Amino acid sequence: MAVRTQALLLRSVAFGESDLVVHLLTPATGRVTAIAKGARRSSRRFPGTLDFFNELRVELEPSRRPGAMARLELARLVRVFAALRVDPVRFALASYLLELLDRLAPEGGAIRDRAALFGFALEALKVLETRAPDLALRALLELRALAALGLCPELACCVRCRGPLDAPGPVSFHVADGGPLCAGCEASHDGALSVHRGTLRTLEQALHFDLGHLSRLGLSAEGQQEAHRLVQRFRRFHACGELRSERFLDTVLGLPPGSPRDPQRDSPRRA
Repeated sequence: MAVRTQALLLRSVAFGESDLVVHLLTPATGRVTAIAKGARRSSRRFPGTLDFFNELRVELEPSRRPGAMARLELARLVRVFAALRVDPVRFALASYLLELLDRLAPEGGAIRDRAALFGFALEALKVLETRAPDLALRALLELRALAALGLCPELACCVRCRGPLDAPGPVSFHVADGGPLCAGCEASHDGALSVHRGTLRTLEQALHFDLGHLSRLGLSAEGQQEAHRLVQRFRRFHACGELRSERFLDTVLGLPPGSPRDPQRDSPRRA
Protein backbone atom coordinates (compact mmCIF):
# COMPACT_ATOMS: atom_id res chain seq x y z
CA MET A 1 0.00 0.00 0.00
CA ALA A 2 1.33 3.42 -0.95
CA VAL A 3 2.46 5.75 1.85
CA ARG A 4 1.53 9.44 1.51
CA THR A 5 3.49 11.69 3.82
CA GLN A 6 5.55 14.86 4.26
CA ALA A 7 9.21 14.64 3.30
CA LEU A 8 12.53 16.46 3.16
CA LEU A 9 15.26 15.50 0.72
CA LEU A 10 18.51 14.53 2.44
CA ARG A 11 20.50 13.31 -0.56
CA SER A 12 20.05 12.50 -4.24
CA VAL A 13 22.24 10.53 -6.66
CA ALA A 14 21.78 10.23 -10.42
CA PHE A 15 21.09 6.64 -11.46
CA GLY A 16 21.06 5.43 -15.05
CA GLU A 17 19.93 7.79 -17.80
CA SER A 18 16.94 9.41 -16.13
CA ASP A 19 16.42 8.07 -12.58
CA LEU A 20 17.35 9.42 -9.18
CA VAL A 21 18.10 7.53 -5.98
CA VAL A 22 16.91 9.73 -3.14
CA HIS A 23 17.27 9.65 0.63
CA LEU A 24 14.18 11.14 2.23
CA LEU A 25 13.28 11.96 5.81
CA THR A 26 9.58 11.52 6.57
CA PRO A 27 7.48 11.37 9.76
CA ALA A 28 5.89 8.13 8.51
CA THR A 29 9.00 6.10 7.63
CA GLY A 30 11.99 7.87 9.15
CA ARG A 31 14.89 7.91 6.70
CA VAL A 32 14.04 5.99 3.55
CA THR A 33 15.95 5.26 0.34
CA ALA A 34 13.81 5.30 -2.77
CA ILE A 35 14.23 5.30 -6.51
CA ALA A 36 12.43 7.99 -8.52
CA LYS A 37 12.00 6.52 -11.98
CA GLY A 38 12.34 9.11 -14.73
CA ALA A 39 12.79 11.91 -12.20
CA ARG A 40 15.28 13.77 -14.40
CA ARG A 41 12.82 13.77 -17.29
CA SER A 42 9.32 13.79 -15.80
CA SER A 43 7.84 17.23 -15.12
CA ARG A 44 4.45 15.70 -14.31
CA ARG A 45 5.34 13.55 -11.31
CA PHE A 46 8.40 15.56 -10.20
CA PRO A 47 7.89 19.17 -11.36
CA GLY A 48 11.18 20.60 -10.06
CA THR A 49 10.46 19.42 -6.55
CA LEU A 50 13.33 17.05 -5.73
CA ASP A 51 15.71 19.66 -4.40
CA PHE A 52 17.18 20.50 -1.02
CA PHE A 53 15.34 22.86 1.33
CA ASN A 54 11.93 21.94 -0.11
CA GLU A 55 9.15 20.64 2.11
CA LEU A 56 7.29 18.00 0.07
CA ARG A 57 4.24 15.79 0.01
CA VAL A 58 5.28 12.46 -1.45
CA GLU A 59 3.80 9.12 -2.36
CA LEU A 60 6.03 6.12 -1.67
CA GLU A 61 5.45 2.55 -2.76
CA PRO A 62 7.28 0.28 -0.27
CA SER A 63 9.34 -2.55 -1.69
CA ARG A 64 7.97 -6.05 -1.39
CA ARG A 65 11.46 -7.52 -1.35
CA PRO A 66 13.71 -7.25 1.71
CA GLY A 67 16.62 -4.90 1.11
CA ALA A 68 15.19 -3.40 -2.08
CA MET A 69 14.49 0.31 -2.48
CA ALA A 70 11.04 1.83 -2.25
CA ARG A 71 9.65 3.64 -5.29
CA LEU A 72 8.95 7.35 -5.17
CA GLU A 73 5.82 7.73 -7.27
CA LEU A 74 5.31 11.49 -7.00
CA ALA A 75 6.41 14.56 -5.07
CA ARG A 76 4.49 17.80 -4.66
CA LEU A 77 5.94 21.04 -3.35
CA VAL A 78 4.57 22.35 -0.04
CA ARG A 79 7.11 25.03 0.86
CA VAL A 80 10.45 26.38 -0.38
CA PHE A 81 13.00 27.63 2.15
CA ALA A 82 14.35 30.10 -0.39
CA ALA A 83 16.51 32.13 2.02
CA LEU A 84 18.70 29.07 2.62
CA ARG A 85 19.75 29.06 -1.03
CA VAL A 86 20.96 32.66 -1.31
CA ASP A 87 22.94 33.14 1.91
CA PRO A 88 26.19 31.13 2.12
CA VAL A 89 26.12 30.70 5.92
CA ARG A 90 22.49 29.60 6.03
CA PHE A 91 23.10 27.27 3.08
CA ALA A 92 26.18 25.76 4.74
CA LEU A 93 24.57 25.09 8.12
CA ALA A 94 21.33 23.76 6.62
CA SER A 95 23.31 21.43 4.32
CA TYR A 96 25.39 20.28 7.28
CA LEU A 97 22.33 19.42 9.37
CA LEU A 98 20.71 17.49 6.50
CA GLU A 99 23.94 15.55 5.93
CA LEU A 100 24.12 14.77 9.66
CA LEU A 101 20.58 13.37 9.58
CA ASP A 102 21.35 11.40 6.44
CA ARG A 103 24.42 9.89 8.10
CA LEU A 104 22.87 8.99 11.45
CA ALA A 105 19.08 8.74 11.10
CA PRO A 106 17.80 5.14 11.20
CA GLU A 107 15.42 3.60 8.72
CA GLY A 108 12.17 2.86 10.50
CA GLY A 109 12.04 3.13 14.27
CA ALA A 110 9.24 4.00 16.66
CA ILE A 111 6.49 6.20 15.22
CA ARG A 112 6.98 8.88 17.88
CA ASP A 113 10.74 9.00 17.21
CA ARG A 114 10.22 9.33 13.44
CA ALA A 115 7.78 12.19 13.93
CA ALA A 116 10.06 13.95 16.43
CA LEU A 117 13.08 13.70 14.12
CA PHE A 118 11.17 15.05 11.13
CA GLY A 119 9.69 17.80 13.30
CA PHE A 120 13.19 18.84 14.39
CA ALA A 121 14.46 18.95 10.80
CA LEU A 122 11.55 21.06 9.59
CA GLU A 123 11.75 23.49 12.53
CA ALA A 124 15.52 23.83 12.13
CA LEU A 125 15.08 24.94 8.51
CA LYS A 126 12.45 27.46 9.65
CA VAL A 127 14.86 28.85 12.27
CA LEU A 128 17.68 29.18 9.74
CA GLU A 129 15.39 31.02 7.33
CA THR A 130 14.72 33.72 9.93
CA ARG A 131 18.05 33.97 11.79
CA ALA A 132 21.58 34.39 10.48
CA PRO A 133 23.64 31.53 11.96
CA ASP A 134 26.66 32.03 14.18
CA LEU A 135 28.88 29.62 16.09
CA ALA A 136 26.46 29.45 19.03
CA LEU A 137 23.46 28.56 16.85
CA ARG A 138 25.52 25.93 15.06
CA ALA A 139 26.43 24.22 18.33
CA LEU A 140 22.88 24.42 19.73
CA LEU A 141 21.18 23.12 16.58
CA GLU A 142 23.75 20.36 16.24
CA LEU A 143 23.12 19.35 19.85
CA ARG A 144 19.37 19.29 19.22
CA ALA A 145 19.91 17.19 16.10
CA LEU A 146 21.88 14.66 18.15
CA ALA A 147 19.15 14.65 20.81
CA ALA A 148 16.48 14.03 18.14
CA LEU A 149 18.61 11.13 16.89
CA GLY A 150 18.73 9.62 20.40
CA LEU A 151 22.40 10.52 20.88
CA CYS A 152 22.13 13.22 23.53
CA PRO A 153 25.15 13.54 25.87
CA GLU A 154 24.86 13.78 29.63
CA LEU A 155 25.27 17.41 30.69
CA ALA A 156 23.98 17.77 34.26
CA CYS A 157 25.95 15.27 36.37
CA CYS A 158 28.90 12.88 36.28
CA VAL A 159 28.29 10.37 33.52
CA ARG A 160 30.05 7.58 35.43
CA CYS A 161 28.83 7.78 39.04
CA ARG A 162 25.83 10.13 38.53
CA GLY A 163 27.26 12.36 41.26
CA PRO A 164 27.26 16.18 41.28
CA LEU A 165 29.89 18.23 39.46
CA ASP A 166 30.98 20.07 42.58
CA ALA A 167 34.70 20.63 41.96
CA PRO A 168 35.75 24.28 41.58
CA GLY A 169 36.61 25.55 38.11
CA PRO A 170 36.09 23.80 34.77
CA VAL A 171 35.10 20.13 34.60
CA SER A 172 36.23 17.40 32.23
CA PHE A 173 33.93 16.11 29.48
CA HIS A 174 34.83 12.63 28.26
CA VAL A 175 33.59 12.14 24.70
CA ALA A 176 33.62 8.33 24.64
CA ASP A 177 31.72 8.11 27.94
CA GLY A 178 29.28 10.74 26.71
CA GLY A 179 29.38 13.28 29.48
CA PRO A 180 31.27 15.21 32.19
CA LEU A 181 33.26 13.60 34.97
CA CYS A 182 33.40 14.51 38.64
CA ALA A 183 36.75 14.96 40.35
CA GLY A 184 36.74 11.37 41.63
CA CYS A 185 36.07 9.78 38.25
CA GLU A 186 38.29 12.15 36.31
CA ALA A 187 41.46 10.70 37.85
CA SER A 188 41.04 7.45 35.88
CA HIS A 189 40.54 9.09 32.47
CA ASP A 190 42.66 11.02 30.00
CA GLY A 191 41.90 12.86 26.77
CA ALA A 192 38.92 14.74 28.22
CA LEU A 193 37.78 18.21 27.18
CA SER A 194 37.87 21.02 29.72
CA VAL A 195 34.58 22.91 29.85
CA HIS A 196 33.03 25.42 32.23
CA ARG A 197 29.87 24.38 34.05
CA GLY A 198 28.12 27.49 32.76
CA THR A 199 28.59 26.18 29.22
CA LEU A 200 27.20 22.79 30.23
CA ARG A 201 24.20 24.46 31.87
CA THR A 202 23.46 26.47 28.73
CA LEU A 203 23.69 23.36 26.56
CA GLU A 204 21.39 21.51 28.96
CA GLN A 205 18.89 24.38 28.82
CA ALA A 206 19.01 24.29 25.02
CA LEU A 207 17.57 20.77 25.08
CA HIS A 208 14.33 22.11 26.54
CA PHE A 209 13.91 25.39 24.63
CA ASP A 210 11.69 25.82 21.60
CA LEU A 211 14.04 25.96 18.59
CA GLY A 212 12.81 29.41 17.71
CA HIS A 213 13.91 30.72 21.13
CA LEU A 214 17.47 29.36 21.17
CA SER A 215 18.79 32.88 20.54
CA ARG A 216 17.69 33.77 24.09
CA LEU A 217 20.43 31.54 25.49
CA GLY A 218 23.52 33.65 25.98
CA LEU A 219 26.99 32.23 25.48
CA SER A 220 30.17 34.25 25.88
CA ALA A 221 32.79 34.07 23.13
CA GLU A 222 34.69 31.52 25.24
CA GLY A 223 31.47 29.59 25.91
CA GLN A 224 30.68 29.45 22.20
CA GLN A 225 34.08 27.96 21.48
CA GLU A 226 33.68 25.43 24.31
CA ALA A 227 30.20 24.45 23.17
CA HIS A 228 31.36 24.06 19.58
CA ARG A 229 34.35 21.88 20.53
CA LEU A 230 32.26 19.68 22.81
CA VAL A 231 29.41 19.11 20.38
CA GLN A 232 31.74 18.73 17.39
CA ARG A 233 33.90 16.12 19.10
CA PHE A 234 30.83 14.25 20.39
CA ARG A 235 29.24 14.26 16.93
CA ARG A 236 32.45 13.11 15.22
CA PHE A 237 32.70 10.23 17.66
CA HIS A 238 29.25 8.97 16.70
CA ALA A 239 29.53 9.76 12.98
CA CYS A 240 33.05 8.24 12.80
CA GLY A 241 34.71 11.38 11.48
CA GLU A 242 33.97 14.54 9.54
CA LEU A 243 30.98 15.21 7.34
CA ARG A 244 31.60 16.27 3.74
CA SER A 245 30.02 19.68 4.37
CA GLU A 246 31.89 20.37 7.61
CA ARG A 247 34.92 22.16 6.21
CA PHE A 248 32.81 24.46 4.06
CA LEU A 249 30.72 25.34 7.12
CA ASP A 250 33.89 26.04 9.12
CA THR A 251 35.11 28.33 6.33
CA VAL A 252 31.96 30.45 6.05
CA LEU A 253 31.83 30.77 9.86
CA GLY A 254 35.45 31.95 9.87
CA LEU A 255 36.85 28.87 11.62
CA PRO A 256 39.95 26.91 10.70
CA PRO A 257 39.08 23.60 8.99
CA GLY A 258 38.35 20.88 11.53
CA SER A 259 41.00 18.27 12.12
CA PRO A 260 40.12 14.59 11.73
CA ARG A 261 38.89 12.80 14.82
CA ASP A 262 41.61 11.23 16.91
CA PRO A 263 40.37 7.65 17.40
CA GLN A 264 42.80 7.00 20.23
CA ARG A 265 41.63 10.03 22.20
CA ASP A 266 37.90 9.55 21.69
CA SER A 267 37.59 5.76 21.71
CA PRO A 268 36.35 3.97 24.85
CA ARG A 269 39.12 2.74 27.08
CA ARG A 270 39.64 -0.99 27.28
CA ALA A 271 40.96 -2.87 30.21
